[in-house]
Amino acid sequence: MIVAMVEFGTISGENLVQNVVAAVLYFIIGVAVLAAGFAMADALTPGNLRRLVFVERRPNAVAVASGMYAALAIVVISAIVASSNDLGQGLVDAAVYGLVGVVLQGVALVVLEAVVPGRFRDLIGEERLHPAAIATAVMLLAVGGVNAAALS
Repeated sequence: MIVAMVEFGTISGENLVQNVVAAVLYFIIGVAVLAAGFAMADALTPGNLRRLVFVERRPNAVAVASGMYAALAIVVISAIVASSNDLGQGLVDAAVYGLVGVVLQGVALVVLEAVVPGRFRDLIGEERLHPAAIATAVMLLAVGGVNAAALS
């Protein structure tokens, strides 16, 4: 018969509470940065992006919004991971890095529209999916990855 020995170590309620509080605070920072990203994407696209995506179900708006939100999520995750181990400084780092990421994603969208042929803005509200919407979403994801790597 083999007896397994398991060492549980000590359990610290203080560390657990501190980690839960840190997780909640980082979550709040992350949601705030994502909300800022949503507002930025809405400001840079014609019409009400929320309405175009959720009410009118415009496929081009969905593609661009999805690419932007996924890219911003990558940026927020990277900002949290790259932040300081000290909770206060870490929260400030995550907020600042995240907001810098939002600005850079917005710049990428503006530059993208300036360098690609045609006006992508005119396609956002169309009822048929346009290949440019998919290409834009993928480009935003790529920029989000580069943006996230720059933060780490």
